[in-house]
Amino acid sequence: MHLTLEFGGGLELLLEKSTKVHKVDVPPKDGEGKVTVSGLLSWVKSNLIKERPEMFLKGDSVRPGVLVLINDCDWEICGGLDAELEEKDVVIFISTLHGG
Repeated sequence: MHLTLEFGGGLELLLEKSTKVHKVDVPPKDGEGKVTVSGLLSWVKSNLIKERPEMFLKGDSVRPGVLVLINDCDWEICGGLDAELEEKDVVIFISTLHGG
């Protein structure tokens, strides 16, 4: 499934080349016809994050303080980890946590 992933608020620094926008092709998990946010997070951890995954993920979800938007809509409204993504969706991850 072709998706556009955007990372901001410092999360881009965890990725290879610190690139904010990634156009990716994410396959569905075995036995599933759809890509869910849960499956996407697993794919991001395995394929995009190059250092300190604990700054992005906690368990099977994003860390508290990471805002997730699917096509500019809060992911909780869309179904959270179980939200099904569609071809050409835009998923944005923004860290709202900043050091002082």
